[in-house]
This record gives sequence, structure tokens and C-alpha cells, in this order.
Amino acid sequence: MSRQWITGYRSYELGAFDEKSPKIQIIKRSLRNQLIGLIDNGCDWIITGAQLGTEQWTVELAADLKKQFPNHFQIAVMLPFAEFGKQWNETNQLRLQQTLALADFSATVSQVPYHSPQQLKNYQQFMLTHTDGALLLYDSENEGKAQYDVHAIEAFQQQHPYTCQFIDFDDLQEEADQYETEINSEFFE
Repeated sequence: MSRQWITGYRSYELGAFDEKSPKIQIIKRSLRNQLIGLIDNGCDWIITGAQLGTEQWTVELAADLKKQFPNHFQIAVMLPFAEFGKQWNETNQLRLQQTLALADFSATVSQVPYHSPQQLKNYQQFMLTHTDGALLLYDSENEGKAQYDVHAIEAFQQQHPYTCQFIDFDDLQEEADQYETEINSEFFE
């Protein structure tokens, strides 16, 4: 059994708000390819949070991949605390509900609303102890909130076998170049 934690940049950290923008399409393409690799290698559970950006895109992509890989894996969305997303605007709250509806399982780690940064540390610890590895959309030269997850993973790896893969900006550029090559070859056929 293999359980993978998927996380990374929030959409606002990438300046990515229009779902149809080329930037988001390349990110999703790269995430999708990595998810297929994980599934092909026996991933049973794709476990993520519900932050805007990488985590919600992951759930959307994984739900779509279930058509290609029926009965191969499950999707879990774990929220760090009760009433997560309550302060978001109406559009983002709707996206959160749609994300949760796509999951096979969802729950909160802390049963009370946010009151302490310790809840976020407890969430990280929960994710680390309930997964076998992580995939992050993250570039060390452009730290965002995911840097805290990276530091937690590195500390966890000191005492536990735990894999960690990254999709960085170079990977995204390679994905964009590959996409452009495919489009050009289709155009000239």
C-alpha cells in the first residue's frame, strides 16, 4: 500500500487565478503526469488538503484520472481544523465544497476552529505519519507557504524512511516546452 501526500504552492503565490490560463494548464499537465506515475507505481491513496492551488488542482485531476484508472486509488482530503475556509469569499467556498465532493474521504485533523499555529504543525505531523511519501509543487528558490511542509518533511526523513519528490519551475518549463512541441507538430501535420 502506498499513500502519497500532495501539496505545494497556493494559487495566489503563483499569481494564478484564471483556470484557463496557460500557466495553470501547464501546472495541471505536470501534476497529472506525476499523479499517473504515482498510480502506475502502486499509489493507493492520494492524500491532500484543500488549499486553493496545488491541493485543489490535485483533487480535480485525481478525480478525472479515476476514469482512466478505476478502482486503482482513493482520494482523501484532510482539513487542518474545523471551519477551514470559512473566511474565504463565496466563490472560493464553493470551490472548497466542490473539492470535498470529489474526495472519497474527507475529515478534519483538529475538531475545533483555528486558534493556534500548533494546529498546522499537528496537521503536518498527521500527514507525515499517514503517508509514505510526498509530491510537492515547490521550487526552493521561490519559497512559499509550502516551505514549512518541506522543512517538516526533511525533519521527518531524519528518523523515518519517507520519499519526497518535487515539481520545480525547471520541470514546469520543460513541460511547457514539451507542450509547445506537441502543439507545433500537430499544427504542421
